[in-house]
Amino acid sequence: MDQIIESLAQFWEYTAFANMTWQHVVMILIGIIFVTLGIVKEWEPLLLVPIGFGMIIGNIPMFPGLSIGVYEDGSVLNILYQGVKQGWYPPLIFLGIGAMTDFSALISQPRLMLIGAAAQMGIFGAYLLAIAMGFAPNEAGAIGIIGGADGPTAIFLSSKLAPDLMGAIAVCAYSYMALVPVIQKPIMLLLTTKKERLIEMARPRQVSQKEKIVFPVIGFLLTALIVPSGLPLLGMLFFGNLLKESGVTRRLAETARGPLIDVVTTLIGLTVGASTQADKFLTGNSLKIFLLGLISFVIATASGVLFIKVWNLFLKPGRKINPLIGNAGVSAVPDSARVSEIVGREFNPDNHLLMHAMGPNVAGVIGSAVAAGILLSFLG
Repeated sequence: MDQIIESLAQFWEYTAFANMTWQHVVMILIGIIFVTLGIVKEWEPLLLVPIGFGMIIGNIPMFPGLSIGVYEDGSVLNILYQGVKQGWYPPLIFLGIGAMTDFSALISQPRLMLIGAAAQMGIFGAYLLAIAMGFAPNEAGAIGIIGGADGPTAIFLSSKLAPDLMGAIAVCAYSYMALVPVIQKPIMLLLTTKKERLIEMARPRQVSQKEKIVFPVIGFLLTALIVPSGLPLLGMLFFGNLLKESGVTRRLAETARGPLIDVVTTLIGLTVGASTQADKFLTGNSLKIFLLGLISFVIATASGVLFIKVWNLFLKPGRKINPLIGNAGVSAVPDSARVSEIVGREFNPDNHLLMHAMGPNVAGVIGSAVAAGILLSFLG
């Protein structure tokens, strides 16, 4: 009888119930909320569902030494997590993004690149605020990149500059990407007048196939020669776009923007979620990161809108830009461009801003990768 009781006691020690703390419960509940928002509200379900379920997986407490946790060397989860920790996954996602992105809006209106550049103020604004809040320069740089609204870039940079904060930074970046419509619309309405929202822009010119093929080559050379440290992201982004536009590598492009990006997105979401173990995630620094992430997102959105308002002062009436596309300067493709379209049509149902908003939106993807390269150069 004593042996049976001893065996049951030993079994109990190995269960999650015996090792559960209130912190684990909190994180599991947060994971359930993420999954619910992804399924019920359809807020970036391809991101929130894997991240949320990963949070649940990562916060099932276990007996030490079983070698199954995401931070235990040699475990399956740890091996999958190396793609995040070593920065393998983000370039592969950028390959897929490049293969599914049409740069025509930017090629036809190169001036819109300036809006994408202006929106990167959110990154450097958050960097300065993080320094003021006591973070080390390298940590501040990793936190600031959240303002670009680009999850893969945030993971890539934080894996190089602040690995200990990567879980909080990644979850923060993806969370605010999912909340793009909720966060951006009030800022856009606050900073624009009704007259500005009604501005109609001329239809962009038709872009030739030759221009589409030349653009990724020229774009890569210009950006990589200026910021070589951004080469892993920029190279894969423009290479993916070349696969799409060349016309002779259709199978490769379809693989990159289909099965490859789906698999990598699933793995990156699941392992990032699993890395948010209660003892590493529920800290004061995590709360600060979420606050700074929100502030950086607000600054980025406001910077894009305000930049256009100032720019319009120097443009002739027929050349003015609708400031509602300023929010699209962040890298959340194509969600922020859709917000521009939706808000614009609320005030003028015949005004389609999506084709224009995609210009600064894809410029934001390039801009966030360049900004990451700059920060890595100085802080790495």
